[in-house]
Amino acid sequence: MLRDPLQRLAALGVAAVVAGGIAVPAYAASSGHGTEKAKHVLLLSVDGLHQSDLTWYVRNHPHSALAALVSGATSYTRASTPLPSDSFPGMVAQVTGGNPKTTGVYYDDSFNHRLLPPGTTKCAGVTPGTEVNYTESLDKNTDSIDAGQGLPGLPGGVLAMTGKPQTLIDPAKLPVDPTTCKPVYPHQYLKVNTVFEVARKHGLRTAWSDKHAAYELLNGPSGTGIDDLFTPEINSLATGFSGDWTQDNAATQQYDGYKVRAVLNEIDGYDHSRATKAGTPAVFGMNFQSVSTAEKLPVSGGKTGGYLPGGTVPGPVLSGALDFVDAQVGRLVAELRAHGLTKRTAIILSAKHGQSPKEPEALTRLDDGAIIDALNAAWTAAHPGAKPLVAFSTDDDALQLWLSDRSQAAADFARKFLLTHPATGNTITGATRTLQASGLTKVYAGTGAAKLFGSSDPGRPDLFGFVQHGVVYTGKKAKIAEHGGNDPQDRNVPLVVSVPGGHGAADNGKVETTQIAPTILRLLGLDPKELKAVRVEHTRALSTR
Repeated sequence: MLRDPLQRLAALGVAAVVAGGIAVPAYAASSGHGTEKAKHVLLLSVDGLHQSDLTWYVRNHPHSALAALVSGATSYTRASTPLPSDSFPGMVAQVTGGNPKTTGVYYDDSFNHRLLPPGTTKCAGVTPGTEVNYTESLDKNTDSIDAGQGLPGLPGGVLAMTGKPQTLIDPAKLPVDPTTCKPVYPHQYLKVNTVFEVARKHGLRTAWSDKHAAYELLNGPSGTGIDDLFTPEINSLATGFSGDWTQDNAATQQYDGYKVRAVLNEIDGYDHSRATKAGTPAVFGMNFQSVSTAEKLPVSGGKTGGYLPGGTVPGPVLSGALDFVDAQVGRLVAELRAHGLTKRTAIILSAKHGQSPKEPEALTRLDDGAIIDALNAAWTAAHPGAKPLVAFSTDDDALQLWLSDRSQAAADFARKFLLTHPATGNTITGATRTLQASGLTKVYAGTGAAKLFGSSDPGRPDLFGFVQHGVVYTGKKAKIAEHGGNDPQDRNVPLVVSVPGGHGAADNGKVETTQIAPTILRLLGLDPKELKAVRVEHTRALSTR
């Protein structure tokens, strides 16, 4: 009796399963045993997707593309992202095998005590310490989906966007290296190499698609790891919608659709624009944003965002976003099958981060600006004439501070203040709610922060606070969930590895998304130890069946 869903579908002669209204072939299973070396690895990162979401979706949509993928794959149900659980360290982990202590990448918008401010041209005598902002703000034109390339026919014409987005970054917005007195591009900030660089070193083609030109970071220190990097700007103005592409889930789905089209073109053997025949890449893939915005938006298209009360069942906007991602996965698998590539392609599905809180009733939005102002006022009162203690902060659902005074005494002052300061915010209904300890449960400061991250890197936060479950730092009411902290809902993401000739299995052991990188290289027949972070952290490849 055939118990595996994919084998059963094949035995019945069913060529497709229906996912989101699109016919998609069942993926996965040859009758062989063991793991065959892949010629291609397709990596799909679905921002915001929790392991619990995938479990719920597969259970309630047993004939979906995601269910078919999972049924022929190894699912690591206790996978964890790095801390902080932000997009930059989350994505970097997947392609380097390293945590921030090794990669040097702690957040997309952070601070570095060594670097000099953007625009510095005469570096002698300049006081070090500056914001390192590797977000959409680097674009030559932040309002345009092509980041300022000047393409006609936008937004649909964005497929013609360059595969070398470094050219779309304004160097005057970059931090400056005090040694060379030159701007530091994102790829130069990364301290270790990537799977893309290793693959290219062995003559293999690489491609990736993500949300900002700043993701040229993934090129690695060489700056040349990715042959074809497609980065339409997600925070640009969305044509036909109000605001940017993240402010309406239908807009986000349209935006993600451009990246799906790029990957389909690459499966077909072209570059992302379909202008040049280049061959299907050995390592390629994309990042989805639709689930993430569906979790964050209170309302979209007149429907409620996030989860239903209790946090176990997606609400209407999120359900639609999951259906959308499912359909797109189906399209990609169908294209692989159409080109006879399924028996030569491994698919890895994961997420840069999850999001919290899932339960609407747990949400407390706190104004981090008011908390930091109070901390600075207390510091100035105790130290007349001193500059504000907080040099920079990035606070989503963690409190991250870089301090102007890096002494342990200053760190202890900040920690004590935060843990004794009540903060008042608002709930999902807008009602007032006051939390003790600035909405925090633990605060690591100075040597405590160094121990937490295992690093004395000048880019590491001087203070890192774990929030009480449900806290989101924002002065507005435009979002109901966030990521970046240590909440299990931020960090427990899916990790599904489907390999040629593999079998469906669930692995409940603890693993990390850093293990994706050495797994990619092993599947391609390359040595994972060619990755510096793998050597430093002894990151192990995942076992696959």
